[in-house]
Amino acid sequence: MPTAADRPAVTQEQLVRGLRRLGVASGQVLLVHASLKSLGWVAGGAAAVVSALHEAVGPDGHVVVPTGTEANSKTSRVHRARIAMMTREEAERYEQEEMPAFDSGTTPSGMGAISEALRTTAGAFRSGHPQSSFAAIGPRGAHLMAGHPLESHLGPDSPLGKLFTENAQVLMIGVGFETFTGFHLAEYTYTQHPPMRKYACVLPAADGKRSWEYYEDVVLDDQEFEVIGKSLEESPAGMARIKHGGIGQARCRLVPLRPAVKFAEEWLIMHRRATLC
Repeated sequence: MPTAADRPAVTQEQLVRGLRRLGVASGQVLLVHASLKSLGWVAGGAAAVVSALHEAVGPDGHVVVPTGTEANSKTSRVHRARIAMMTREEAERYEQEEMPAFDSGTTPSGMGAISEALRTTAGAFRSGHPQSSFAAIGPRGAHLMAGHPLESHLGPDSPLGKLFTENAQVLMIGVGFETFTGFHLAEYTYTQHPPMRKYACVLPAADGKRSWEYYEDVVLDDQEFEVIGKSLEESPAGMARIKHGGIGQARCRLVPLRPAVKFAEEWLIMHRRATLC
């Protein structure tokens, strides 16, 4: 039986053709959620995928990826899983002495190989949020990544909010709607007073030491995102606007961000807000 290694490599040229068939066009603002493994064996690896994305949107377009670092927050699921087998004393020592502080220029992305390849691409810009950063390439990358306040992980004041304003397209390569970051934006807007919680992230201090920042933001819960995405795809708007296709070995979608967020708002109003009343 043939294995993945027996298949011919997916080339950058093939990636660009696949992106074009899917509907990626010059000048677009593209938010990318992608699994490198899903594409099969790519000649040039993640860097070739980033180059293909850049070529597909052209010199006037933009490619944006989440570069979040959940392990930097002691309130995140990733961190809680890390310290689950530690004693209380060990966890406190790790948090106060060993947990690396976020640095937008050097901290690796926690969102996969393609995300990290774009973050380290020459000319890329990264937003400064210590848990929910993004990175972008393109002529207005600095503008898209500027001004990412602590109190807006993925809200209207974050780069995600700017992508909403820019009518961005969301490219999903080999991933499901559980990764659809745009739905988080709806968590800020589906009700006037969304549930809030406390967050904590570690940052570098001016004296070279580490400092903790404590702040409040909206409760972010992606457990229903796959259900929301399925409902979106089955809706008349989703069937008309979401494009499907194959790139390499991956099943892919191209989803307009703005109508997807609006759909999620309505879904949350019907299902989640009812539980708050």
